[in-house]
Amino acid sequence: MVADTALSAGWDDVAFFDERYPAMSLTGMWPVVGSVADLLQRVDEFAGVVVGIGNGCDRLRWQEKLAAAGAVFATVVHERAWVSPRASLGEGSVVVAGAVINIGAAIGAASIINTGATVDHDCILGRAVHVAPGAHLSGDVQVGDLSWIGVGAAVRQGIVIGAGVIVGAGAVVVTNLPDGVTAVGCPAKPRT
Repeated sequence: MVADTALSAGWDDVAFFDERYPAMSLTGMWPVVGSVADLLQRVDEFAGVVVGIGNGCDRLRWQEKLAAAGAVFATVVHERAWVSPRASLGEGSVVVAGAVINIGAAIGAASIINTGATVDHDCILGRAVHVAPGAHLSGDVQVGDLSWIGVGAAVRQGIVIGAGVIVGAGAVVVTNLPDGVTAVGCPAKPRT
């Protein structure tokens, strides 16, 4: 999805670096040209780097290693996504087809706003947040670093979601959630 999003955004070429190289030489239709260690040695050869790992902890860890090596991070927005010119996107973030990010929203570095997800006005998302397909954040929602908002989840306006939180698929969040919980259901409640 990251490669497809990058190409739709006007990139000319996409290549992958993966720890499974050289056993893995293709990912989908794109070449795997080296390991991540190779990329760390070659970051100056690339106009933009995006860490396309689904796990937020791993994504952020690799982004920090690449930053220390001097990588320039691209922020990739699919041509069929809408991002208000009065919203901000952190470096290395990806906004996939059909996603909407409205005025005043601030998306942290290495975050993913996935297919058809919405982040309404004045939301603040931390680093390496993943808003899964079809999830909806009403206005003025805050989401801490490394949190994951599950597919089809809905978050009421003004809610604060802590760091490292998992909101289950289809959950409806109507109360604040502290750091590190997994919340499921309608209304969403932390699992014990």
